[in-house]
Amino acid sequence: MITNTDIKKTGNQFPNRIVEFKEEGDKFYFTTNNGVILEVTILRDSAMRFRYATEFVFEDDFSYAIDDDVSLGYNLLEFKEEIPYFTITTSKIKVFIDKESLKVTIEDLKGLIINEDEVGFHWEENYDFGGNTVKMSKITQTGENFYGMGDKASHINLKGKKVSNWVTDSYAYGKDQEPLYKTIPFYVGLHNEVAYGIFFDNSFGSYFDFAHERRNTTSFWADGGEMNYYFFYGPKIEQVVEAYTDLTGVPELPPLWALGFHQSKWSYYPEKQVKKIASTFRKLQIPCDAIYLDIDYMQGFRCFTWDNRRFPNPKKMVDELYKEGFKTVTMIDPGIKIDRDYWVYQQAMDNDFFCKRADGPHFKGKVWPGDCKFPDFTNPEVREWWSGLYKEMIADIGVHGVWNDMNEPAVMEVPTKTANLDVRHDYDGHPCSHRKAHNIYGMQMVRATFDGLKKFTFPKRPFVLTRAAYSGTQRYCATWTGDNVATWEHLWISNVQMQRMSMSGYSFVGCDIGGFAEQPNGELFARWVQLGVFHPFCRVHSSGDHGDQEPWSFGEEITDIVRKYIELRYELLPYLYTAFYRYVKEGVPMIKSLVYYDQEDTQTHFRTDEFLFGDQILVCPVQEPNAKGRRMYLPKGKWYNFFTEELVEGGVEKFVEADLDKIPLFIKEGAIIPKYPVQQYVGEKEIETLVVDVYFKEGTEVSMVYEDQMDGYDYKKGRFSLRKFRLKGKSNELIIQQYKDGSFITSYKTIKMRFHGLPFKIGIIELDNEKVNYETVNYYGDNSIEISKDFTEIHLVGI
Repeated sequence: MITNTDIKKTGNQFPNRIVEFKEEGDKFYFTTNNGVILEVTILRDSAMRFRYATEFVFEDDFSYAIDDDVSLGYNLLEFKEEIPYFTITTSKIKVFIDKESLKVTIEDLKGLIINEDEVGFHWEENYDFGGNTVKMSKITQTGENFYGMGDKASHINLKGKKVSNWVTDSYAYGKDQEPLYKTIPFYVGLHNEVAYGIFFDNSFGSYFDFAHERRNTTSFWADGGEMNYYFFYGPKIEQVVEAYTDLTGVPELPPLWALGFHQSKWSYYPEKQVKKIASTFRKLQIPCDAIYLDIDYMQGFRCFTWDNRRFPNPKKMVDELYKEGFKTVTMIDPGIKIDRDYWVYQQAMDNDFFCKRADGPHFKGKVWPGDCKFPDFTNPEVREWWSGLYKEMIADIGVHGVWNDMNEPAVMEVPTKTANLDVRHDYDGHPCSHRKAHNIYGMQMVRATFDGLKKFTFPKRPFVLTRAAYSGTQRYCATWTGDNVATWEHLWISNVQMQRMSMSGYSFVGCDIGGFAEQPNGELFARWVQLGVFHPFCRVHSSGDHGDQEPWSFGEEITDIVRKYIELRYELLPYLYTAFYRYVKEGVPMIKSLVYYDQEDTQTHFRTDEFLFGDQILVCPVQEPNAKGRRMYLPKGKWYNFFTEELVEGGVEKFVEADLDKIPLFIKEGAIIPKYPVQQYVGEKEIETLVVDVYFKEGTEVSMVYEDQMDGYDYKKGRFSLRKFRLKGKSNELIIQQYKDGSFITSYKTIKMRFHGLPFKIGIIELDNEKVNYETVNYYGDNSIEISKDFTEIHLVGI
């Protein structure tokens, strides 16, 4: 073996011949003649980390993306030196490191190449800023497709695309425009019915080329930092996504009201207008849980202040809205107005909390208040201070949620739209420039906001919303996709963005329903609401420059349609809450693209429109004007048309009728869908009976419903209710078994089962092995029964 004393530094030359290796537990180090060290860390049998140092030196190992509770451990680990490779073998994959080139090849245990380096790791010194531009190139496998990458306004399948990651204020962005508001450098590769994932954890500006420049090469690179990426093996997409989500984390369960319908505008003011909006919702019986206040509630756009002329008594207003079921959500931006008489500014100055330029002066930028300075949220002391600023707003006034906007950070009147690259940041004790901290700036702001709301809303759960994000931001808040446009194209963009974000570990996501810029007509607004109620975060938001965009703004016909779908949203809240529970517990996306649902069906690889909402509801929005229906693809299995109850065989494309008051909507055969009564806001009614819609299947299907107190943290102490239903159907009988977990006692005592698609007329009913009279449990004279919520098994037999 050659030792370090034999190594001569030769710079960035090829090949990178390995001259030394070392094994330390689950870490392996391979040193080359070019001064490169490859560190391979085994995280799990199907997950590992690849990290490259240049000039024999690794940077400080620190990341904002990685969750503290990531799952680690493996069943098998073998390391061998062979000719011409070093090999690392786990119970799932085998890794080959070429001795002459440092190239990495990863195979499954059957010998199928999952992922392999092309040139592999290489770099160029950055003479302008120092450090290196670090690069990795991979061979694109035959038939390989690519998914993920978060907030991209592009086709679901990224094959042939090139994308960039630099968090950017992108007002009225267009299809395929790069970059946008978020940086999530994670993608899923799929070929030969096998999926893998790569997360390039580098907060510098980064770039991904998915066989765009060269059809056989996929590459990714960054403007600085290290080549540091995580590899996840499936073979299923769901396993890859769940592994990435486990690595970067999940949020807490939100308060249930956060999953209701929200109304926003730039801006609702003065107080009189806010109350008028609220009273109109209640008068027209359109459910709504939250009203948002944009920047105009502030005194001269100063954060943490109120305009006493427009809002003379904010606490009284917030209390009065709350009595009507409305939660108030306020905006807070990062730019702090330069004003010596402004207490927030003065506190930050006194404590040296503002970002500075390279030579020492504070960074200044124009935002809504004019000249502003910006707190360095990468400094833990600044985050602690910022979290404390929410006391008056949350604890004293009673505001229920906060949205952080403009936190890219967005800066006006400069070509770059953001802070100068020489701005310095603490980066939690790892000092750096804005080149490194830019993409995580908004993330650290909402982290501080989340900490503040968690302190001052306790014992309730906080609700925080962000525009800017980096991987891992999902731990702290919901997000939306920024300043979109009221066009049919943007309706399509919103659909693919939700699917892409969910596949990228960030499920609590929505868009500005109806479009932020410009003005939709009634048809577009109705179609957008039909889509938006099936997104985890559901909010109408628009620019005041382009007219009104409330549910009643487009005439009675559209109002009735919009009300109908918002009501459906509220009926489906227990179903959506259960999907959120699975996201938190298992990392399962709340929205699933068809390729996620069935990667073996090549018809799903390029589908953009259809998606699964939760596990059992298939949605396909109408995305063009004057449509009476549309063609859509139904994936494997059988599906009930929600409106007609026709049972349709999947694996085919077909035309589905959908006049303006309908959206193509299908329920998976065998599903048991829980529903609440329509409420004007969460908590308006006590749930007296849980309704479940049972869709017959000849075979088995498992469904569940998760419930708790809808807010607070008792669920973490076991005070929740989790009901799992196992349905088993035969030609002349149906068995439903219930398994329960958790100590929470629901308010309702009975479950009403409404049966759809039963192929027989109910004759005999056995409830927990005892025969019951059908008439005694069928109170409604329809195809339904109502029984105790605590049943263990119900057995229906046909006449």
